Amino acid sequence: MAKQATAEKRQRRERGSINPDDIIKGAFELAEEVGIDNLSMPLLGKHLGVGVTSIYWYFRKKDDLLNAMTDRALREYARFATPYVDAQDWRDTLAGHARTMRETFTGSPILCDLILIRSALSPRAAKLGVQEVESAVRSLVEAGLTPEQAFDTYSAMSLHVRGSVVLRRLREKNLAANEGPGDIDDSLSFDPDSAPLLASITAQGHHLSGSDDRNFEYGLECILEHAARMIGENSKAGRKPTKNSARER
Repeated sequence: MAKQATAEKRQRRERGSINPDDIIKGAFELAEEVGIDNLSMPLLGKHLGVGVTSIYWYFRKKDDLLNAMTDRALREYARFATPYVDAQDWRDTLAGHARTMRETFTGSPILCDLILIRSALSPRAAKLGVQEVESAVRSLVEAGLTPEQAFDTYSAMSLHVRGSVVLRRLREKNLAANEGPGDIDDSLSFDPDSAPLLASITAQGHHLSGSDDRNFEYGLECILEHAARMIGENSKAGRKPTKNSARER
């Protein structure tokens, strides 16, 4: 009965009954099942119940379809992952923003593949949330950092999040492909005699090169602590950055 229901669901559509939005939506559905790397036009045609030529009418090659999917992913990401940093509570709000970014991408491999891996050099991705990032950096200036320090702090946080997510995603891809170890940590083995400290610590679940929650939180705390120290030093030196100094930069 299940096979019959599936067959009825996948009956061929009438010619001209599909549009670009249907195709993109179906591509996301199929990518959730097979992944971005295994997504193909013939598979998508079967998933949608149309001939592959109906897809090529709108998207001449897979790369065109992926571009459209990336644009939609960027809009979706911008909708629910807008950066927010409050000057009065900068440490907690910046940390919360970092954790939200990471949870968003780790919770959606498709978003990670399209936004962080595939569109890493995309001009559209570079412009994502520019005004929101401007506001976050300005809040860090109001909290007591210089414009340069605020920019570097936000940049370091963003880089830490993206690097952590991409390393985890690449490990998942390697393991799924059954092509050996997922990452360097899977192939490392420390001899207790020659490297007793490393052997003892990694035996407790710590990772040297992998990206787990412990490594992420430690790196995030280092960034926050460094920013707090700079704010303290600026306060002692009498440097009090303002909103205007951030705009002038």
